[in-house]
Amino acid sequence: MTTKIQRWGNSQGVRIAKHLLTNAGVDVGDEVELSVEEGQIIVRKVRRKKFDLKELVAQMPRRYKAREEDWGKPSGKEEW
Repeated sequence: MTTKIQRWGNSQGVRIAKHLLTNAGVDVGDEVELSVEEGQIIVRKVRRKKFDLKELVAQMPRRYKAREEDWGKPSGKEEW
């Protein structure tokens, strides 16, 4: 596929055909990482690990007790 770099406001952009996104496993709204390798722009989908609450809680020490933390005196317009 051949396309052009186009001006979008103060930025530049490239339109990517839907079939290319589908083949790459990328969808509208997905995060991508852009990099330059050997003079070429590379677009990679960002794969973030999905956290499981039960798994995270299971990793907490059995004797863990939540407590209030003291962050010091207010330094701005905080209300307590």
